Amino acid sequence: MDGSTPITPLDRQRALERDAEGLTGEELLALAITRHFPGTITAVSSFGAEAALLLDMISRIDPATPVIFLETGKHFPETLRYRDRLIAKLGLTGVRNEQPDEADRKQTDPDGHLWSVNPDRCCALRKVRPLERALTGFDAWITGRKRFQTATREGLPRVELVDGRVKVNPLADWTQNDVDAAFNARGLPRHPLVDQGYPSIGCLPCTRRVAEGENARAGRWSGMEKTECGIHNAWWAQQGSGSGI
Repeated sequence: MDGSTPITPLDRQRALERDAEGLTGEELLALAITRHFPGTITAVSSFGAEAALLLDMISRIDPATPVIFLETGKHFPETLRYRDRLIAKLGLTGVRNEQPDEADRKQTDPDGHLWSVNPDRCCALRKVRPLERALTGFDAWITGRKRFQTATREGLPRVELVDGRVKVNPLADWTQNDVDAAFNARGLPRHPLVDQGYPSIGCLPCTRRVAEGENARAGRWSGMEKTECGIHNAWWAQQGSGSGI
């Protein structure tokens, strides 16, 4: 013991914010992966409509970076094939498929229809609790969220502290035009459902096509008072699951 003051997660968040000032999103990402959290940071990816962009950035920095994919058991078959295609194309070697606890699934959703009667509990079972387990041992995690996506994300910071972990959102200030231009410049393949009218893609039962003029995420949990799956601090995800992620 040298009597020095221990470095807290808040200290680490502030240090990353300070060092990343004026840097691009990709430079922020590289700083987080290689300097601030080497070996203790993971990305969380849905392998959805715009996921290839963040994954491409990660692959150029360190393709062995852990990437958590929440295998809910309810994904579109196209998403699973797209996941495998991107892993191969980008050379990602750290992808982890995290599934719901089988005993929990049998007790909570024995017939697989929980999504139709209580989508919040279904998300807690299939996403929130598996992610909480998967994040054990990591000090920071990376998301692909962007401010333009929904009203609830308008104030999204590039670096935040949530439940003792630093969250890095390198694409927070990107626009849709920025994303589209980067896809074209990098030659990245789009999720096959995008051209079929799905600009935002979640689980099959809770995702529909989006009509012209609708918000890109209007097809997620359509007709329900729900805009997030719960892994990003939804109030209901913190009740009864022991999770605040």
